[in-house]
Amino acid sequence: MKDKRCQSCGMRFEVEGFYGTNADGSENREYCRFCFEKGSFTKPDLTLREMIQASVDHMSKKLNFTEEKARELSEKVIPELKRWKSH
Repeated sequence: MKDKRCQSCGMRFEVEGFYGTNADGSENREYCRFCFEKGSFTKPDLTLREMIQASVDHMSKKLNFTEEKARELSEKVIPELKRWKSH
């Protein structure tokens, strides 16, 4: 089975409670709560490049990845996610 990830930022859903919400308040299991809330993207004007950079920044500053490894992973995973696939 494929990893279950947020289809916007790529965060793995390893812990309950990180799912986004639909307009009716129900859980949205495609997107995390940081990217999708109340049926809409939290940053609707965010570009693919901006999302990749935000991911690199987070992984290198908070998760102890080297910037090079964080960029490599982000550039591989994020463009293949549902939100970005059509861009």
